[in-house]
Amino acid sequence: MDIKSLNDRFRKSFSGGRVILTDVIHALNSIDKFNIIKEVMKFNEFTESNDPYNEHDFGKFKYKDYEIMWKIDYYDKSLMYASDNSADDTITTRVMTIMLAEEY
Repeated sequence: MDIKSLNDRFRKSFSGGRVILTDVIHALNSIDKFNIIKEVMKFNEFTESNDPYNEHDFGKFKYKDYEIMWKIDYYDKSLMYASDNSADDTITTRVMTIMLAEEY
């Protein structure tokens, strides 16, 4: 499976990796957090400018007055180092961070 497909599967299910909400996102009320997570899972507005390598590893959208971003990074299974091969799920842990754009 290619990186784009692995990232899409992870983003749409939150299965096969770790999801981190920044403190600011985590502090929002439950309904806002739910809606933001739902928007991340259904995000499909990939363009050449926000996805130049066609890996579907980044997204940005507006929610209420917030500019929300999410980013997928690739780590080894110990989460200590970058993965040697992000297309190989046997050695890669995907970590998605959901944040306000101003936190990036």
